[in-house]
Amino acid sequence: MKSIYLSDIEAMDKLARVQFANSLPGPKPFCLVGSIDAEGHTNLAPFSSVTHLGSNPALIGLVSRPDLVERHTLSNILATGSYTINHVHMGILEQAHHCSARYPRETSEFEATGLTPYYEEDVAAPFVAESMLRFALTLEETVPIASNGTLLIVGKVILAQLPEDHFGEDGSIDLSALGSLASTALDTYFELGKPVRLPYAKPRNL
Repeated sequence: MKSIYLSDIEAMDKLARVQFANSLPGPKPFCLVGSIDAEGHTNLAPFSSVTHLGSNPALIGLVSRPDLVERHTLSNILATGSYTINHVHMGILEQAHHCSARYPRETSEFEATGLTPYYEEDVAAPFVAESMLRFALTLEETVPIASNGTLLIVGKVILAQLPEDHFGEDGSIDLSALGSLASTALDTYFELGKPVRLPYAKPRNL
């Protein structure tokens, strides 16, 4: 086993350190976050920091990197309180990956990559029409993380859309059948294998 100490991490080049730290938790959901500003400019940005925070209400967390440069997604969410999270599949992977390019605010990643904005009543932010699992959120709160200047964005799910035959009566979603991808680092993506489901765990008699 190779041991990598704090001093080794601090000595890494910036991109190598990002790749390393981002890979440690393992594959994470790879999603596109759709947002819009007060003037109607749409934005689409890839995120792999999406995490479940609670089920009643259904809360989803999203980590925004330090605000050292202009963060269009963050500023749009703060301005409108509306955003969407759209799962990425292999059919749109290259387009989704290219959304990470630094486009100016007036350029929509939808137009730049050929992805299609899709709107629902009472949701200001655009969905990605090509996504097989997409959901809309309203901003509930932001939580500053003082250790590194990031911001935890907490949103409440107000609408979710997916094919009916991939939604179970028990509330489960067949992510592998939907083709949802996961990612690590800045450029590595994974397809999900067939899921293994086990019964609800209860204490064993010892």
